[in-house]
Amino acid sequence: MFLTVNIDQNNIIVWIVRKFISRSLSCSSALYLKQWRIEQGLSANRTAEGILTDGPDYTFLDGRPTPLLQKQKKRMLKHQEYASKIVTLCSELDFAKQRHQNMLKAKEDERKAIISNRLKPKGKALLKK
Repeated sequence: MFLTVNIDQNNIIVWIVRKFISRSLSCSSALYLKQWRIEQGLSANRTAEGILTDGPDYTFLDGRPTPLLQKQKKRMLKHQEYASKIVTLCSELDFAKQRHQNMLKAKEDERKAIISNRLKPKGKALLKK
């Protein structure tokens, strides 16, 4: 015995509208909040930085430093990696700028050398100038 389901086209359309359009409507407040945070100069992700994320979970009463958490260590290593990559890329950029300047200077020197080595007028043509 088979169970037959009577599905009409309107039910499918209603299901699609509820499934997909309602999701986009519920996300609008989150998108607005993200835009507001960016406009205020804050990070888009509120858990990316701040006292609760960067600070220790606890402190010792005698003033000893607390050990770093695993995520703090990962974040610190990631930031160190970013900084070293920035320094490397900046030095490569400086090298490329200097190389470009040297190439332009070499072309100009070559052009001046070609102009200075051209045949010079002799005799009466030299006296006319």
